[in-house]
Amino acid sequence: MFYQKEVLPNGVRILTQQVSHVRSVAMGIWVDVGSRDESDETAGISHYIEHMMFKGTKHRTPKQIAEELDAVGGQLNAFTTKEYTCYYAKVLDEHFNLAVDVLTDMLFHSNISELDVEREKNVILEEIKMYEDAPDELVHDMFAKTIWAGHPLGRPIIGTTETVSSFSYQDLRLFMKENYAPNRIVVSVSGNITHQQVINKLAPLFGNMSGNQVRRQLEKPTHSIEVNCRSKETEQVHMVIGAPGLRLDDDSLYIAQVINTVLGGGLSSRLFQEIREQRGLVYSVYSYHSSYHDTGIFGVYAGLSKQNVNNAMELIFKEIKDIKQNGISQKELQRAKDQLKGNLLLSLESVNTHMSRLGKSELYLGKVYSPEEIVEKLNRVTLEDTVRVAEELFQPDKFSMAAIGPWQDCGDLKKVLETLKD
Repeated sequence: MFYQKEVLPNGVRILTQQVSHVRSVAMGIWVDVGSRDESDETAGISHYIEHMMFKGTKHRTPKQIAEELDAVGGQLNAFTTKEYTCYYAKVLDEHFNLAVDVLTDMLFHSNISELDVEREKNVILEEIKMYEDAPDELVHDMFAKTIWAGHPLGRPIIGTTETVSSFSYQDLRLFMKENYAPNRIVVSVSGNITHQQVINKLAPLFGNMSGNQVRRQLEKPTHSIEVNCRSKETEQVHMVIGAPGLRLDDDSLYIAQVINTVLGGGLSSRLFQEIREQRGLVYSVYSYHSSYHDTGIFGVYAGLSKQNVNNAMELIFKEIKDIKQNGISQKELQRAKDQLKGNLLLSLESVNTHMSRLGKSELYLGKVYSPEEIVEKLNRVTLEDTVRVAEELFQPDKFSMAAIGPWQDCGDLKKVLETLKD
């Protein structure tokens, strides 16, 4: 078996994968809570807690947290998504115990004080302003808000100026107490270390973790069909056009990845070749498919001059309709398979990737597919499969749009989008 798993009596799950030919070890603590678990009033609190984990513990100052792994050439970081939060470190194998000590100190003994919460508030507000100045990133949040209107998945992970400004240290402590439960913790370790070494070190630490067995309450979002247009003095228009996608455990997910790769998943994709290379209408154009526990999202992004928007939209829908009606060629199918397999296998040269696959797969699927199993799933994709799934994904009446650009009225965009759907 290429990985091993142990579930502690309190529900904490520990997964390991030994990679003997490297000198490093990566460790991640995955908490099954993200922005979709927040209310309208607590939007952004998961991300806020992630920040606070680096603000000192009972045993270390913020500076000491930053310095200890730096001093041995290691890495320490964290991130928050819509459905989980991850704290991780990468070190030489000889410094594994140090990485464990720092990460568990942050998790179990973090100081969430009133002073530190107020001080960090301004940092996060500046981070929100930074996103406002990055329309190529902001438009994706706008699109999520458009297609999942009124649902937590449609809110920005970082929160809003209003919610972040309102948080107190009691709010953060309460949210953490309610959601950082043992049964929602996954620890993944990959690198030059054995499963037993990891268990011997981690079981006594995480085995003492207490808390209620909190079960996540998931409400599947309904998809809204809208055009959301925002006026901003930008040099380019940034737009996303898309529709509902597939959840992460959908049997057709690898078929959707093949379709996405052919449509807009790289320099050889249809969208890049047609809209950028052949027409010169854009600098950046790509498609993507993101999956979650109970839903997914398919989107096409383009950044371009205002006068090229309608032409680019027409070409995007031309390629989407062509795949839906005529499918893809055998050559495109094989190239997409080879591209996806190459990306997968090359990424596995990193222990961080191994560690991330263990943690994320356990959270979403309760198991981890081996690279060989994934390759086999890709190999089984047929041309008939791509036609069937394209028909499911590319339903004309389900496309929505979000756009940021220098205009006063986006009514023309709504009219063009409706025309192209037909």
